[in-house]
Amino acid sequence: MTLSLYQRLALVVCFAFTLLASLIFYWSNSLAEQSKFQAEQKLHIQLAEHLAHDNPLLQDGVYDKAALENLFHTLMLLGPAFEFYFLDPAGNIVTYSADPAKIKRKVVDLSPIVALIANPTAVPIFADDPRSLQGQKIFSAAPIYHGDNLQGYLYVIIGGEIYDSIFSQVKNDKYLQQYGTLVIGALVLLLIILLAVFRYFTAPIRRLSHEMQAIKAVNFDQTKVTLSPWQSSHNNEVHYLGNTFNTMVTQINQQFAQLTENDRIRRELLAHLSHDLRTPLATMQGYIETLTIKNAQLTQQERLDYLATAGRNAMQLKRLIDQIFELAHLEDGQVTVNLETFAIGELLHDIIAKFALKAKEKQIKLTLRPEQCRFIVYSDIAKLERIITNLLENALRHTDKKGEVLIEVSQLTDKIKISVTDNGTGISKEDIAYIFDARYRASNASDDSTPHAGLGLAISQKLSRILNSEIVVESQLGQGSCFSLSLQQVSH
Repeated sequence: MTLSLYQRLALVVCFAFTLLASLIFYWSNSLAEQSKFQAEQKLHIQLAEHLAHDNPLLQDGVYDKAALENLFHTLMLLGPAFEFYFLDPAGNIVTYSADPAKIKRKVVDLSPIVALIANPTAVPIFADDPRSLQGQKIFSAAPIYHGDNLQGYLYVIIGGEIYDSIFSQVKNDKYLQQYGTLVIGALVLLLIILLAVFRYFTAPIRRLSHEMQAIKAVNFDQTKVTLSPWQSSHNNEVHYLGNTFNTMVTQINQQFAQLTENDRIRRELLAHLSHDLRTPLATMQGYIETLTIKNAQLTQQERLDYLATAGRNAMQLKRLIDQIFELAHLEDGQVTVNLETFAIGELLHDIIAKFALKAKEKQIKLTLRPEQCRFIVYSDIAKLERIITNLLENALRHTDKKGEVLIEVSQLTDKIKISVTDNGTGISKEDIAYIFDARYRASNASDDSTPHAGLGLAISQKLSRILNSEIVVESQLGQGSCFSLSLQQVSH
């Protein structure tokens, strides 16, 4: 049987309480008895000496045994708590006041008697009890001399048989039993209170344990289990642990939800990309098979056209694969940022130069404003070039002939703003919220002949966030679009 924490604690408390109560009871009993023996022996330490000096029968030694027995009997009647013995110098019992049938010893060890006579303050000292072969009692003793000759010892047992019998009866008294019962009841009540206190303090731990088992049984699905609210106080460790556990479960569920959503997006992305991959592959395969099967029947110009078409599809396929790897690399967060200070105008002029021929072919006016940009920024030049190149490429793709594309740099408080504006097809309000999703294609996207993969905006947005910026889009359908981002400016 598996015991709970409270049950284990309760058993340990009961055992420890019982053991401690027993030790305290035994110790207090022993201490009380020791104190009683010490007090009684100290009180009656000179009893034997006074009796020896005050009784003529003992002053001059022992002469009449019968008379001495009668004296002991009389003394025991006057002091029923004492037993009187006369010992010879060897410790043999000569005469006594006790019942002869109850005397078990004939010889008493004199060592304790001699020790008490020599040092009366070293109490309590115990000596042999003639009524028991093993028992010992406190006593009073005095030597008996006849002249200079030691005749023996007056040996007085303090707390004799009559005393023990009466004391035993008193211990069995009804009132003492009631008092003992009251003490035991108080101890039991204290134990119950301790168990209740332990139960009160372990109840939160038990509740937390049940919630942990419940959340584990449903695979950490927080929607299927109602978790108890916990205080976030650091002073209560159990509540702090419960609050941390709730936070951990919430975090796990958020991560599960994010993983599920990422998996869904990944599947959709693969589904879309598989179509884009199949299209150039199928085209390449078709033209290559045609060249293989009908090579002899084709003219030289037809062969060149087929090869050129296959090459364009191969290049489009390469761009798509490059962008897929780039997007995956960005999503994994394995990106190194190389920040440096540079003039933004030089970078923009270089980018415009790359697209000048393409803009001229489409009769699109490509302008930088202001033409002489003297702003200095602190950013990653390679990633920024990738972002602006993607934005400019999109702007040229969605701008009709004789249109205009403007790259504008403007001053903000402590940053500069770079905008790429065109007067092309524009984006509808419904599409703006989704244009940065991978593989999203707007409803009015142009099907031009320019090879592109469609992942440029998704890549650009991820790159801008790496640079602690965000691409903002403003657009109206049929009137054009404006994409902008902000960069940290360096004063000079």
